[in-house]
Amino acid sequence: MAEIVVLGAGLSGTLMAFEMNAKLRKEDRLTLIGQGDTYHFVPSNPWVAVGWRDRESIEVTLPEVMAKKKIRYLGTGAKRVHPTENRVELMDGGSVPYDYLIIATGPDLAFDEIPGLGPQGFTQSVCHVDHAVNAKAAFDKLAANPGPVVVGAVQGASCFGPAYEFILILETELRKRKLRDRVPMTFVTSEPYIGHLGLDGVGDTKGLLESEFRERHIKWVTNAKVKEVAEGKMSVEELGEDGGLKKTHELPFAYSMMLPAFRGVEAVRGIENLTNPRGFILVDKHQRNPTFRNVFSIGVCVAIPPIGPTPVPVGVPKTGFMIESMVTATAHNIGALLRGTEPKSQATWNAFCLADFGDGGVVFVAQPQIPPRNLNWSAKGEWVHLAKVGFEKYFLRKIRSGKSDPFYERFLLDTLKIRKLKEPAE
Repeated sequence: MAEIVVLGAGLSGTLMAFEMNAKLRKEDRLTLIGQGDTYHFVPSNPWVAVGWRDRESIEVTLPEVMAKKKIRYLGTGAKRVHPTENRVELMDGGSVPYDYLIIATGPDLAFDEIPGLGPQGFTQSVCHVDHAVNAKAAFDKLAANPGPVVVGAVQGASCFGPAYEFILILETELRKRKLRDRVPMTFVTSEPYIGHLGLDGVGDTKGLLESEFRERHIKWVTNAKVKEVAEGKMSVEELGEDGGLKKTHELPFAYSMMLPAFRGVEAVRGIENLTNPRGFILVDKHQRNPTFRNVFSIGVCVAIPPIGPTPVPVGVPKTGFMIESMVTATAHNIGALLRGTEPKSQATWNAFCLADFGDGGVVFVAQPQIPPRNLNWSAKGEWVHLAKVGFEKYFLRKIRSGKSDPFYERFLLDTLKIRKLKEPAE
């Protein structure tokens, strides 16, 4: 009998539990450790923040789903991983031993690295559904008393898509309410150019997103280093290509949403040979830690180096497309180890992203994610918004039913087919 433990019950961990369950032998046991009993669909948070969704519509109660799949679920959260002892220490004082551990914790949100940043400071967030609910309350205040808006991603951020989505969804909602003319908008980002996305662009994301901003009268500051945030004011240093100070901005705001930098969670941060200096998990091409050979990792918590130097630190995103391939490879590899053979499966590090703007959007495909690429494509249109809605419905249905399948591959092919069908009419 083998004890397999999945640590983290977000997108990657929940799917990992489903796929790993299918690879177990009859005598093996699978445990999923989460924080609380509720899964929420993170890509819908920007919609929650403007009132297009409520939190209940994007949440799933995990113990019920896992019980149907005969997966043990613990919602107590982890205090510390002890890889030399093959156990996970829980927040309630308990401990779970393992033969194989899959770390899928996602990131810790490093709001504290910039004074005044985050929900405990003066800016909003869409990184968690709790944050999005608070952002909606703040948006209601903005609607009652319009003023300047600042949205973006700070230095060290690695997930830029939600920042672009949110400012454009917010702009769409303000237009619907006939308030847009009273709300100046500025996008602040650590990226060296608009549409970089931590990937040095995909297709013409630079041109597409700059055009979108110009059409909607959104100003921007790139190579931006946020120094501090006070009530109603953000201090930003804009750096030049040589890394030197180019300009200082004091940006007033009545409302701000800024994505933070990510780091590894406290349960793993600082464990020698397990994590890098930021606390992300070190893995080889089989998602396996090189030192602790019975530890695997998937998702946002995996260490991936940036694609190259930039004036302001920029991380590499881990999209759902990449994460699902990590999940599948890891399930195959641990399944092989359980049966006495060596891991052979590798994740396909490709990126496929739908960025919704409320009344349209941008889609991009990068295969592989890090350039040079075999496929480097992007496009925009109203159909992207519809595709994102379909994606949300399908994915939540998948989580509620306890099933994992190669959805992204099918969805990508269907999306490209839709695009080809629309091209003659455009």
